[in-house]
Amino acid sequence: MLRVAILGAGSMGHTHAAGWAATDAKVVGVVALDRGAAEEVAALCGAAVYQGLDAVLPQVDIVDICLPTYLHLEFTLKAAAAGKHIFCEKPIARTVEDGQKMIAACNAAGVRLFVGQVIRFFPQYRKAYDALQDGKIGNLAVLRLTRVGYRPHSSFENWFGDVNRSGGPLLDVLVHDYDYARWMGGEIERVYTRCSPPDAGSTAPVTTYFKAAPGAVADVGIPLSPLEVDPYTAIIQHFYDAVQHDKPFAVTPEDALAAVQIGIAALESAATGKPVTLTPLPEVN
Repeated sequence: MLRVAILGAGSMGHTHAAGWAATDAKVVGVVALDRGAAEEVAALCGAAVYQGLDAVLPQVDIVDICLPTYLHLEFTLKAAAAGKHIFCEKPIARTVEDGQKMIAACNAAGVRLFVGQVIRFFPQYRKAYDALQDGKIGNLAVLRLTRVGYRPHSSFENWFGDVNRSGGPLLDVLVHDYDYARWMGGEIERVYTRCSPPDAGSTAPVTTYFKAAPGAVADVGIPLSPLEVDPYTAIIQHFYDAVQHDKPFAVTPEDALAAVQIGIAALESAATGKPVTLTPLPEVN
């Protein structure tokens, strides 16, 4: 049995607490600035509330980072330096450079870093991937993904509304689809984005186009499938099993880094109105 500390008591902190309850791991502590929210999360898993990471770090084997994106680097470096394995919510970081530092620090410390790219654990998405890999739907030509969300009404210091800290929907939300597009179609060569600026209270449609390497990319309907296991629980179970038994991760930190690179390119393209060609990352094979 491994021991866990959860950092953050927002929506993902609550979600992860429920996921850890489906394993035999022991959540020792919850760390959050909002004491009341931390107590709610701690109550879900029989944990204590701690005022800071340093207080709980010596007591755990795993640090689960459910903090705003711009804090991922800081707390990953602290956990890695202490020799702790890390589950980090997506996106891995706000910038490619920060993500690279996180991966390098974990490799140097000999600890495992996992990023919560949960779409790969939804059975519908997995069935489409398997159908493609099994040759059941022919060669991939066009891949169309649609994601609908809402503007968060409250968050710590309204961090999500600050593009400099969150990357906004183009990074924080669509990073799911960037990862899935790359998983399905292979490495992305070029990104072009059009974004309609919203009026107050309106929607903001975004269209992002990818160009993949020749022979890499799909037009396939995502098959319907009942959620027999909550994907957010499944991803934690996968991470925990892989850490316990030294198994490979279904999605690597390098995969998560590549998704962030696509997101940064989408932001640049939306700002300039021009396509952005990606430079291969040394971490990504």
